[in-house]
Amino acid sequence: MKQDASYFEDKSPELIYIAKKLRDALRLESVLTEAGIDYGVEADEYRGGVVFTSVRTGAFFYVLTENLPAARETMLRNLFKPFEG
Repeated sequence: MKQDASYFEDKSPELIYIAKKLRDALRLESVLTEAGIDYGVEADEYRGGVVFTSVRTGAFFYVLTENLPAARETMLRNLFKPFEG
């Protein structure tokens, strides 16, 4: 279930995915919500491109550390590649 920023206060959320397309962000929101996993999402910038790099905006998905294993398993089952940082 999508949570607001106050849910993550005084906790250390883990980045699990950077959605570069809106349809991927919407699909991941649906997948995590259906699985009952609490998550946060915010727009942020990342660098993209190989030859001509540029700054782009994506949807950054976060979960609490205790939800990380379930979130990764759910993502893999639904063909998302979890962020490895």
